[in-house]
Amino acid sequence: MIKQLQNTARAALLALTSLISTTAFAAGDACLPFGEAQTTPTEIASLRNGAKLYFNYCASCHSLQYMRYKRLAADLQLTEEQVLQNFAFTGAAAGDFIKHNMPPGGRGNSPGASEWFGQVPPDLSLTARSRGVDWIYNYLKGFYPDASRQVGWNNLTFANASMPNPLWELQGVQELKKSGSKDAHCSSSDLELKSTGSMNPQQYDKAVNDLTSFLQYVGEPAILARESMGVWVILYLCLLTFLLWLLKNEYWRDVH
Repeated sequence: MIKQLQNTARAALLALTSLISTTAFAAGDACLPFGEAQTTPTEIASLRNGAKLYFNYCASCHSLQYMRYKRLAADLQLTEEQVLQNFAFTGAAAGDFIKHNMPPGGRGNSPGASEWFGQVPPDLSLTARSRGVDWIYNYLKGFYPDASRQVGWNNLTFANASMPNPLWELQGVQELKKSGSKDAHCSSSDLELKSTGSMNPQQYDKAVNDLTSFLQYVGEPAILARESMGVWVILYLCLLTFLLWLLKNEYWRDVH
């Protein structure tokens, strides 16, 4: 039995090491000029503000196809009427998944996202899990005008992005400094704010963190309960370990 436990522990350690190394490789492969995100996915006020930003600036192009308005209302401690009134701009019902009305395009003479942006905007339900919260945070802060791009914008974190800066009215417009090659830029100092938006840099940073927190929650709605239960799970495991230690001593008392 002890040997089986040892083998299980080794397998768990190997899996954890593999996960950490994979995550570190993915993070190291991206340009993160603004550092780490300071997300607060368990704070309801932060999630509400993030949801407000998302539905006002992102939902017209990007869907959240695995999240229902009804679930959003319950988790954000809002009524279904409040959510539908303030967030559902597509005439959806409470039980519907969160989708947009943008036509995909590419169908005869009916233009859509494919013609406007070069591709259909992706669903963002699992972006925080696939790319990480730091990537989202840096992406939302890394836009700058680029006349060579179809949409007129580019991004430090995601070069040659196919979307314009959706939050430029809040952030303002920052330009890329001309020194060096464009591909070599990967520092916040490479961007210079040329015109201010409705928020100062500190306010915009908080807004981006709130929006990132909301997408982190959407990627794992159970995080609201999981983190609050974490302490109790650790205490239970400590108690279980102590009881198993007592049981082991009782079994081996006659042997020793």
